[in-house]
Amino acid sequence: MPWLQIFAVIQVLLSAFLITLVLMHSGREAGMGGLGFTPHSQGGTHIVEQNLTRLTVVVATVFGANTVLLFHLL
Repeated sequence: MPWLQIFAVIQVLLSAFLITLVLMHSGREAGMGGLGFTPHSQGGTHIVEQNLTRLTVVVATVFGANTVLLFHLL
């Protein structure tokens, strides 16, 4: 089975998704994180921003692991 090609395609998809997630973090009150599902007077971070940060960390970790895997397959 062509494992190198499969993981290379996964790497391209992960990189596009990671770029999209990072661009969604645009600024303190802009982007998806500033949609305002909680009032501004409460302070702290919004739940959407927290979930977006968690998802970004998970995708970045998988991206890094896939990079190491591709290095070993070469």
